[in-house]
Amino acid sequence: MAQNSILKEKKKAIYLLLLPALVCIFSLLLYPLGYSFYISLFDLNLTRPGNSPFVGLKNYFRALSDKFFWSSVFKTVYFAGVTVSVEILLGIAVALLLKQRFRGRGFVRGIVILPWALPTVVNGIMWKWIYNANFGVLNALLLRLGFIDAYRVWLGEPLRALHCVMLANIWKETPVGILMFLAVLEGISEEFYEAAAVDGATIWQRFRYVTFPFLKPMIVVLFLIKTVWAIREFDIIYVMTRGGPAGGTTVLSYLAYLNSFKYFKMGYASALAWMLFIYIMVLTALVIRSSSAWVYYEGSLKGR
Repeated sequence: MAQNSILKEKKKAIYLLLLPALVCIFSLLLYPLGYSFYISLFDLNLTRPGNSPFVGLKNYFRALSDKFFWSSVFKTVYFAGVTVSVEILLGIAVALLLKQRFRGRGFVRGIVILPWALPTVVNGIMWKWIYNANFGVLNALLLRLGFIDAYRVWLGEPLRALHCVMLANIWKETPVGILMFLAVLEGISEEFYEAAAVDGATIWQRFRYVTFPFLKPMIVVLFLIKTVWAIREFDIIYVMTRGGPAGGTTVLSYLAYLNSFKYFKMGYASALAWMLFIYIMVLTALVIRSSSAWVYYEGSLKGR
């Protein structure tokens, strides 16, 4: 009985200690999330105050029948898929290079984080100047090398502007993968490589059968995190292109911004934000499920 009472008192103390954190989480996260879903069920337009009828799921069906919504979804998926894939591949390649011993390796490892350390707004402004049609560094460099014969407006065409923004995002986000993969590589014992060399394994075989199995869990984690980051990317697009030209860089997050803070359609914008949230949750669940299934499959093979 005495032990039970002590356990109950400990549980009460734990709940009391957790209460401030739970209140903060509810007030700063759960309440705004719930309220945004609430207003997504209304035709809330700030240009018509006092006239916000309940429409239920009409805002969601409206988005599903809107060609601009599907265009932004396609751009979002394309932006996330390409940038995340390139960032992971570059991260592995550069990490493998930095794993080698060479003079100045410590200095190079230190400065490789600089692109990611820059604020996104600063990064966007810097790349906007690089792409400048009149005196940008990119035009001057390509003209000197003979790849172009005249200055180009890099942010003047929809598809080209989207690729330019993607390049800026890749340059900023790749260092995260480099550091993560480098940390994994540093933890791999040299005995594995020595044993593989004794068995006559080639460089590719050593990477495939020794290095890659260690990198695989980090690849899954980075793919999930970076995909979420890429899907909700907003600030670099706002700074560089403002969603243009002709909506060429209007991804789903920027479309929600336009409807809320430019057109003042808060109900519709909240519905767009919730559809983005649902998409991220589904993608997260699929990645976690597929990674768990892969781990189970590998374990069953090892058990044989």
